[in-house]
Amino acid sequence: MSAADEGRSLGKLVSSATAELSALVHEEIALAKAELREDVKRAAFGSVAVVMAVVLAFFALPLFSFALAFWLRNWWNLPLAIACLIVGGLYLVLAVALLAVAKAKMGRIAPPQRSIDSAKETAAVLSGVRPHPRSVTLTKSPAGTGRSLTDSSV
Repeated sequence: MSAADEGRSLGKLVSSATAELSALVHEEIALAKAELREDVKRAAFGSVAVVMAVVLAFFALPLFSFALAFWLRNWWNLPLAIACLIVGGLYLVLAVALLAVAKAKMGRIAPPQRSIDSAKETAAVLSGVRPHPRSVTLTKSPAGTGRSLTDSSV
């Protein structure tokens, strides 16, 4: 059964195919956006952990450093320089732990694999489709002043 038998012209078929292809592209874009939204949420949480580590280091480090160093000096009767080194080492351990948490959260971020697979599948399907060229013939114009192109398939 041909398109003419079904009552659909070639123009309507092309229009329908174009609309469906456009809808497919829009759906793939929507899928990519949804996957990226999930990854952005994970990245935001990891970024908040990094920002909190920086804020903690910036504001609390001097205060607690001096307090802990003087406590170590008075409690264990350590020289002040050794007490300051111990405090600095503790803050480095804390910073490394916070960065490890941030790296773990950001390590879960993956490329939008479903969108990539869908786009590859669509490209594979569309790569097999070849346009069928229409045959073009040259005819003389009615006035006889020159030649004009006509489409023999229409």
